[in-house]
Amino acid sequence: MAQIVDMPQLSDTMREGVLRKWRKNEGEKVLPGELFAEVETDKATMDWEAYDEGTLLKKLINDGATVPVGSPIAIIGKPGEDITALVAEAAARSSKGKGGAAAKPAEAKPAEAKSAPAKAEAQAPAAAPAPAASAAKPVAPAPKPAAPAAKPAAAPAPNGAKILASPLARRLATDLGVDLRGVTGTGPGGRIVERDVKAAAEGGESSESAPAAQAQPAAAPAAPLPSQLVPDRRAEARPAAAAPAADVEKPLSMMRKTIARRLLESKTTVPHFYLTAEVDMDAAMEFREQVSLVHGAKMSVNDLVMKAAALALRKVPEANASFGEESIVQHARVDIGMAVAIEDGLVTPVIRDADKKTLGQIGNEAKEMAARARDRKLKPEEMSGGTFSVSNLGMLGINHFAAIINPPESGILAVGKVRKEPVVKGDKIVIGQRMALTLSCDHRVVDGAVGARLMQAIVAILERPITLAF
Repeated sequence: MAQIVDMPQLSDTMREGVLRKWRKNEGEKVLPGELFAEVETDKATMDWEAYDEGTLLKKLINDGATVPVGSPIAIIGKPGEDITALVAEAAARSSKGKGGAAAKPAEAKPAEAKSAPAKAEAQAPAAAPAPAASAAKPVAPAPKPAAPAAKPAAAPAPNGAKILASPLARRLATDLGVDLRGVTGTGPGGRIVERDVKAAAEGGESSESAPAAQAQPAAAPAAPLPSQLVPDRRAEARPAAAAPAADVEKPLSMMRKTIARRLLESKTTVPHFYLTAEVDMDAAMEFREQVSLVHGAKMSVNDLVMKAAALALRKVPEANASFGEESIVQHARVDIGMAVAIEDGLVTPVIRDADKKTLGQIGNEAKEMAARARDRKLKPEEMSGGTFSVSNLGMLGINHFAAIINPPESGILAVGKVRKEPVVKGDKIVIGQRMALTLSCDHRVVDGAVGARLMQAIVAILERPITLAF
């Protein structure tokens, strides 16, 4: 029986979505697990896989259309079914604005301003109803896996069997016209990955020793404003953009709309106050250098700060809390949001249980998540649920700044650069390394004395970095 497919709510803050590209044409059969469409939410551009078997009988919107959550976007069913009544019903629902305003075409965006994942907001209320009868399920794009160790490759899937393939591999197969039923998977558990599809398209066998996709350089953490986030570290290598000859109007992306709304809500509804402290970073920088020499792994200042903040929140649990309508929730976990600025916006990957992880684990996870953030491959659940955030602009030469809190968190730590300057030690003036930290607090949850104790704990840990190793 034919049914209407609605725009789903793919994130907790999603109010509308942009259907970036249909992956099926009218009249094509849709099998479970096949790519149905690409949808841009306020957090990411996600692959949408078909859940039920059927035929795409009619597309109700075109590529690039922006529609509210719950709005009709397609009809699927059996070939030859009469869908006149469903088309009329869909038109009536759109005109009445069910789930939001009627669908409108998305304005073209400049090529250099691609849509990117929006900043995740923990426990944000859903702004529109979830779809009633959806024939597809959302999936976040999977990261490109590294080349596995040598092992027997799985045989191609027989006709009718479920095909194990990553979303990226499915999308690439659609673009290259490769039938996944004839592709041998070399990923974990025989899963078909990107290199398998490329090998099949070139007419060869996928190789067990194919080089793994190279990870891009890591960025740093993110909170509300782009000016408060650790930007993409590749920015320094980019050539300066030429100034336009005339004013250029760039349509707001889904992410930018969400950033604007959330920042306004935070700054107007959360009573901020700020605490600033100077950290003697001599010992921390020496510790960082020794770790790099011994373990051969480069450790960032941001890794040290995130670990220090996590340990300090364990010492001052009153600051690891959120404001609710009837109560203050003191969290048992310490999940640190890491602000990462990307093209056209920002995201905040969350390092779970940061107080229990080693510096190496935090550093590796931060790099991996930052790389996937720039590739728009983070899952919504990886960008929400933080209990505290860290935002770093030190690598851009910023000495000091104040960040805006990401509700429902009650605090965010703004990190400046490590700078050399003359300091007094004993009776001598020597060259020392200093760093400014500014803590933004929600005064409904964190009083001045509590915020001061948290800052004292963070400073004490960074000035005695041996404690970071435990």
